[in-house]
Amino acid sequence: MTNTEQVSPDLYWFIPSGGDGRRLGQPSRPASFQYLSQVAQAADVLGFDGVLLPTGGTNEDTLIVASALSSLTRQLRFLVALRPGLVSPVLAARLTASLDRITGGRVNLNIVSGSGNFDFEGLNLTQEERYALTNEWLGVFRALLRGETVEHQGEHLQVHGGRSLLPSVQRPYPPIYFGGSSDPAIQVAGEHVDVYLSWGERPEQLAEKFARVQAEARTFGRTVRFGLRAHIIVRETEDEAWAAADDLIAGISDEEIARSHQAFLASGSEGQRRQSELNGGTRASLRVGKNLWSGVGLVRGGAGTAFVGDAQNVAAAMREYQDIGVDTFVLSGYPHLEEAYRTAELLFPALGRPSPLFSARDGRPLGQTSTPTLNTEREPALNGRFRSI
Repeated sequence: MTNTEQVSPDLYWFIPSGGDGRRLGQPSRPASFQYLSQVAQAADVLGFDGVLLPTGGTNEDTLIVASALSSLTRQLRFLVALRPGLVSPVLAARLTASLDRITGGRVNLNIVSGSGNFDFEGLNLTQEERYALTNEWLGVFRALLRGETVEHQGEHLQVHGGRSLLPSVQRPYPPIYFGGSSDPAIQVAGEHVDVYLSWGERPEQLAEKFARVQAEARTFGRTVRFGLRAHIIVRETEDEAWAAADDLIAGISDEEIARSHQAFLASGSEGQRRQSELNGGTRASLRVGKNLWSGVGLVRGGAGTAFVGDAQNVAAAMREYQDIGVDTFVLSGYPHLEEAYRTAELLFPALGRPSPLFSARDGRPLGQTSTPTLNTEREPALNGRFRSI
């Protein structure tokens, strides 16, 4: 499919449930429910297809936040995290079905196996053990939501007579998203997931990884869709966009970059290693593509690349990923409220995508719309480094 023939991809935004700010490393907006509501309602009215809710020790629980935000939105889908090993597949199936019913079928699932040391959560497993657990967990979970009575005696899970009596709206279950670059992760993806979600890398790197996932899926008689998780800095001109990228990391010291780089390389995550190799732990060479920038990953764990540029060039860069199979982009920008509006106003028209608030012709507001009101209440900022996708 050529670029001119491509349809607009699905676009998801990000709920900053660990705090937000204008610069990396300098959180200035606590993750109050008032602020998270503003971001979710903006994404909903602007026409984003859904939002990702991050998981981690300093983020609010995804299922609870999604349940609360669903009553304030109309069409927005919620990509919520479930952690095999921290919740049983039987309970997870019940929670998922309940949330899917409450939201009217607006739930997507993000299965997170994690990396590093999770002793503080009571999950002290090696990488091989984590993915073996995830494989068993997903097998049980999917069977439960298909309405089956499960008998399972595995290495990590034992379920006898397991049932999920109330079905989800989406059949047989809400779409399952999953990411991971290691060989065990790719094996899990091929057998169980609907959408393989990757952090941003060069198109040729992702094409190779996607081919491995699809080949694995074919051994189970399945096919997998692909999504890309990245940040975005889109402005009216290239110069403005790259200046904004420089400003995003202006408050970060070289010492902090070096410490973060070493911590990321030691994390045990293959995906994190690949993200960190893109920037090399230095500001010297952060442009890893014409409009792909690896500066976010200098200090932020997880997704570390951003599309940077004017709307036409960013859209062209995104179409390169569509050419290798990406049909969903999960985007974020700092701060998330203002950048949601900027992305809809500038990028949507370049992708041929209408927004309920902006005309596709020139980005001007359609009729009278309210200006986003920033949360001004003061709460203690969340401290400490965390891994977020």
